Amino acid sequence: MKKYLSFLLALLLLAGTFIPVSALSYSFSLDKMIVDVYWNADGSMALDYFFTFTNQAGASPIDFVDVGLPNSNYIWTSINASVNGESVSVSTDYQGDGTGVAVELGSRAIQPGQTGVVRLFVGRIERVVYNDDDDEAYASAVFTPTWFGSQYVVGSTDTTVTYHLPPGVQPEEPRWHSAPSGFPSEPQTGFDDEGRITYTWNNANASGSSQYKFGASFPKTYIPETAIVTAPAFDFEAFFSSIMAVIAPVLCFGVVGFFTFIAPILAMINERKRKLQYLPPRIAIEGHGIKRGLTAVEAALLLEQPLDKVMTMILFGVIKKNAAKVISRDPLKVESIEPLPDKLHEYEKKFLTAFKETKAQSRQKMLQTMMVDLVKSTSEKLRGFSRKETITYYKSITEKAWAMVEAENTPEVKSEKYEEALEWTMLDKDYDDRTRRTFTGPVILPRWWGNYNPTYRPATSVPASSMPIAAPASSGSGLPGADFAAQMVTGVQTFSQKAIGNVQSFTESVTKTTNPPPKPSSSGRSGGSGGRSCACACACAGCACACAGGGR
Repeated sequence: MKKYLSFLLALLLLAGTFIPVSALSYSFSLDKMIVDVYWNADGSMALDYFFTFTNQAGASPIDFVDVGLPNSNYIWTSINASVNGESVSVSTDYQGDGTGVAVELGSRAIQPGQTGVVRLFVGRIERVVYNDDDDEAYASAVFTPTWFGSQYVVGSTDTTVTYHLPPGVQPEEPRWHSAPSGFPSEPQTGFDDEGRITYTWNNANASGSSQYKFGASFPKTYIPETAIVTAPAFDFEAFFSSIMAVIAPVLCFGVVGFFTFIAPILAMINERKRKLQYLPPRIAIEGHGIKRGLTAVEAALLLEQPLDKVMTMILFGVIKKNAAKVISRDPLKVESIEPLPDKLHEYEKKFLTAFKETKAQSRQKMLQTMMVDLVKSTSEKLRGFSRKETITYYKSITEKAWAMVEAENTPEVKSEKYEEALEWTMLDKDYDDRTRRTFTGPVILPRWWGNYNPTYRPATSVPASSMPIAAPASSGSGLPGADFAAQMVTGVQTFSQKAIGNVQSFTESVTKTTNPPPKPSSSGRSGGSGGRSCACACACAGCACACAGGGR
């Protein structure tokens, strides 16, 4: 019996040495995936993938990585791959459904317990840009990065997708589409080494087995008309999707019923908030230092202050420079003082020109144009600088300005410091209350007060060249500090209401030009036919799928 058991055990051990490789399991973490998507001037696409894999202990080696591609219109000679910087072969032995290529790691296979970086570069893929569904003058570029079978991937994936838009596209022209779930609603924007605009989406906790669709639209003029793919007369996939969109709510009535009431409300709130975000996509690359030299008005735009406050800051600026005076507040009339002083900013000149227009509606349109130009010029100045560091810098200037005013005890010096730093103090979000807290006693009215307040009349006993001390109202010689503060604060509100009308409508009209809303991801089409891999279903045309070593 013992001999029989020993023979049986030996037989089992011997059989174990002949377990086929295909019976071994693949299990890995995709620690990081970086893909740069280049939309080229000829309408083609180039892809540059970096995958960081960590093979799990006890799993089979990662000897192949199958990467799905948007379509079969790729140039084979433009493809190359590497593992940890060492070149490896690429073949057409793609194991997933649809179109793709296989990176063959060979002797550089990633062994259990090891980490390796696999790079795949595809230099040219054609027929990837479609007409934009919402704007016939725009082309739509939609892309879904490759993903891996959920039965193979463990943990989360730090995913970064960067669009490099065609050369020559201007900062205010492109529009990103709605971001996938888990990614920021707005991409980080910047410029690459070639000066091309970039949109970068990042999610440090994405899923390596999930499909994420990214998109952007840009004017057709930057690529040949022949490069744009024309959709067939009848799109069965779109038709099927439409049918499913009708059926799905019936099948999921309970969930949909909940979101029917909640989602629209949240969407309205978010949309209203977005319409007030007039600053365009952040054309700035973090890490390139602080942009110094902005005016207080330009800094207000960087800090995204309400446009009514920005408009009032401009008014105070031209009044302080003795370039304008308020003739009346109701109806509002602002008159230039000729000759205009030197070194007025361009936006100040446009501001004064707008107030020469007697019709309120025409004046508002001119002020809208002025504000749009100001937002664009400020964005251009910020190009190449760190937005985050620059914001911190100008917030510190604001705080220093207030500290300088609040530190003074005598009315004369306090008023003098406030006059010097007026526009910078207005950058404080707590400007209203802080002004009221600071000016409680007598103040010295600024020299330009008469140009700001048309009802003010200085005391006859005070020389015109001096600044009268504001005393209690009963003395008749000026304003008490509280009244002075109140007039400064309410002046922001009353002036803007009379100058630009409804603040929200005015801001929305500016935002419409400087920061148009993102387009839905479904706008336009992505390039090419879909595919499936490792039981991952493609949900859109041009989706790319993949499995590392799967099915071998």
